Amino acid sequence: MRRHDRDSESDAVSRGLPPAVPKRAVLWAAIAWAALAASAQPAPAVEAITKPSGDVKLSFIRPGLIGRVLVKEGQAVEAGEVLLEQDDSAERVQMEEAKAQAEDVTKIDYAKAQLEQKKVYLRRIKEAGPQATTPTEIEVAELDVKVAELSLQLARFEHTQEQRKYREAEAQIERMRIRSPIAGKVEQITVKEGEASDALAAVIRVVSVAPLWIDVPVELAVARGLSAGSPTQVDFAACALADGTTSAPAMSVEGRITYIGAVAEAASNTLLVRVEAPNPSGRPAGERVAVTFRRGTGGPGAAKASPAATTQPHSSSSDTNNKKE
Repeated sequence: MRRHDRDSESDAVSRGLPPAVPKRAVLWAAIAWAALAASAQPAPAVEAITKPSGDVKLSFIRPGLIGRVLVKEGQAVEAGEVLLEQDDSAERVQMEEAKAQAEDVTKIDYAKAQLEQKKVYLRRIKEAGPQATTPTEIEVAELDVKVAELSLQLARFEHTQEQRKYREAEAQIERMRIRSPIAGKVEQITVKEGEASDALAAVIRVVSVAPLWIDVPVELAVARGLSAGSPTQVDFAACALADGTTSAPAMSVEGRITYIGAVAEAASNTLLVRVEAPNPSGRPAGERVAVTFRRGTGGPGAAKASPAATTQPHSSSSDTNNKKE
């Protein structure tokens, strides 16, 4: 049969006609295109719930009175902005005292003067010669110079310690402030000015809904074909009111996979996939959305389907088998 196919192909070429494509090559090409088309089809949409990309509950590290509340609930804040302060009047007095000591160099100047005095005395008794001084007096004078040098070193060390105490006092006051670690909105404040706050008790909550995060339980077979950075489609439903109007229209945005879990849920045979979606309209977190993963776009599934899209390797293999026969 194969010899007949080659004879037919040679006869077609001699008559100026294009050679017939081998049936095996046509079959492989059809299979490749079918596989590629199947991999490009989107996976079924998975329902999930949006959540803030940033959600922090902040507290003071020690108890105290609330001195100032600098923000309101619903207010937008920037990262590093001061939100609340404890009453730090006593701590500020201690800081001012530490600052005065850290800036005072009187002890150092006094130790320098003493050292110069001892050096002058030692030089004078050495100039007087052995007729006016004894070796013991010279030895004592040299020791006085050594003690004065050590006194200067001690004064400088104490001054350095005082500067550190001042920085510590500054740090203690800074700890009595709460700064926002993220940019977002103030969701909740649980204290008021003049109230006492306990150590490590949450007093304020800041959330960020731009962007939104969506933790999606994806079937393990589908999750294996996904990769971080791949695009997804996130569909928001319209929010309908009782009178039939909508407070928020339906919308679709393109999200990105930012994280794929390493441990599957055995009971449901799913794997956690986190999607990050933009939120230009400022929709609240907690909505139900439909997430569609685009298989074959940047994932391992696409990489595996690419070689099957060409028929060249299969044609070469078929030709080799014909030559062997």
